[in-house]
Amino acid sequence: MAHKRNFKDSIRRMFLLYTFVPISLLFVLFFLFTVVNARFMLINQTKDAGEEIRTSLEAVYRSYYEEMIRMADNPQVIDFTRTRRDSPPVYEAFYDFNNRQKVKSIMHILDKDGNILASSANYSSEATDQALKAIALRMSRNQMASLTETNHIRFSHDRYTTYTFAKEIRSQGELAGYLIYQLYEEDLQKLIFVQNNEIAVVTDQHHTIIATTNNIARGLLNKYSLESDSNGYVWIAKGKYYSSETLIPSVQWHIYTLSAIQLKNYTYLSLAVFLTLASVLLWFLIQYLARIISIRHTRTIDKLLYAVQELQSGNMQSYVHIKTGDEFETLSDQYNMMLRRLNELLATNTELSDLQRVIEVKQLQSQFHPHFMFNVLETLRYAIVVDSKLAQDIVLILSRLLRYSISTEGTTVRLRDDLNYIADYLKLQQMRFKDRLQYTVEVSEEALDALVPRLMLQVIIENSIKYGYKQKESLAVSVTGYTQGPDLVIEVKDDGGGMSDERLQQVRAFMHDPDNRTPHIGLHNLHRRLVLMYGEDYGVKIESRWEEGTTVRIIVPCGEENAYVQSAAGRG
Repeated sequence: MAHKRNFKDSIRRMFLLYTFVPISLLFVLFFLFTVVNARFMLINQTKDAGEEIRTSLEAVYRSYYEEMIRMADNPQVIDFTRTRRDSPPVYEAFYDFNNRQKVKSIMHILDKDGNILASSANYSSEATDQALKAIALRMSRNQMASLTETNHIRFSHDRYTTYTFAKEIRSQGELAGYLIYQLYEEDLQKLIFVQNNEIAVVTDQHHTIIATTNNIARGLLNKYSLESDSNGYVWIAKGKYYSSETLIPSVQWHIYTLSAIQLKNYTYLSLAVFLTLASVLLWFLIQYLARIISIRHTRTIDKLLYAVQELQSGNMQSYVHIKTGDEFETLSDQYNMMLRRLNELLATNTELSDLQRVIEVKQLQSQFHPHFMFNVLETLRYAIVVDSKLAQDIVLILSRLLRYSISTEGTTVRLRDDLNYIADYLKLQQMRFKDRLQYTVEVSEEALDALVPRLMLQVIIENSIKYGYKQKESLAVSVTGYTQGPDLVIEVKDDGGGMSDERLQQVRAFMHDPDNRTPHIGLHNLHRRLVLMYGEDYGVKIESRWEEGTTVRIIVPCGEENAYVQSAAGRG
């Protein structure tokens, strides 16, 4: 306790000693600085606002220009423009891009005659449609591959677009249509509304206003109408403003930022009176604050020490709550984050261990479905009578399958080893179903050496055969593997009966449910195991169409084992 009292007293004495004199000196310097540097700050703030807006607008322009080129070359966009089919992927790609932008836009796809094929706008008038068609016809007439221009078009809910990006869509060298992005004026206005600036105006090379935070700058025909004198000042409604112009050379946009000159002589007098009174009161305030601060900071230290002691004693819920708004709050937040991550890691490792035990028990108890074993033995019995060579092959393949499935040499294997097992499994199934079963396995060389969980593909192949023959007499199964960046992608496709949309949603639901209680645990266990090992970005994805077949896609890191759990341990 004596040590803590000394600590409080030292804080109070240091606060009194090193605060009052520097602050008093700072007041004097601040007054001089304000008087001398008022205009300098005004100029800098105005120019900085222009530079900030320029950086933001350049990023917006570059982002939309690059996206326009990418989308115009997108095979899905080209195919939709040419066939008018399969528009959802096009809209999905647009909304994925648009939701990441500070300045939102409307996308249109027009055919080569300027008729609208697709639009993200909820409503457009006949005048709007004619404006879009005019853009397409002007590009066609002038043989322009792309176009960027200022225009003002009204859409639903009185929302306006103010700038257009347009690009030809070509299929095999022939013009198929046009892709158009139109930027919302409201979002551009928000983007150019920056701190420490009164008015901001953005114009194109023809001085046509693209966006402004104050319509007082608009002249006839939507032109910028304010002119500054030789010193950079502009008079607006008897108010004096400093004006700065910033150019974006790549697109020939002009940015005008205007700040009001507000400091008057009485402002300096008021500031002097304020500093004098503040200096008189400061000494009394500092003494009071010194005592409060010393108590406050030692209290936060006591809380942190108590939480650490509780954690050392084994209390994994010893969170600390400090809301001081300073470094002690940051320290407590980091401590709480560390404790949460530690608890998450413990829970993840526990769940992974439990799931691993369930999988191992399931593998030991039923590596092969009893019906599968029965059918193989029946095939073997007939083969012994009619084809001894076939019988010998069946016995050899079955022995390899049994040896691999009961092996305990690790939870992960090279993909080539697991594919050998799957190939043997499919061979036995083909011996049973004859010409009614066809299969292919195509895996890239770089993917074959990737580490994957043992028997990862078995449950998927079993489901394809089990459910595929329920609605069709013959079945084709394909296994495809390839690398995609740092990831390994394995696709298992079949042309069986597939699933209805309702059934597909049910399967996805129980597969992603951590507390799945249904008897369908094969896909759930596989997906959950991959998520726990590698993270939420990995696992199993299912696509299916009724009477067309099912595709199961597995995505795991290429060549990594337990990467997610290991990284969580590092963070903890």
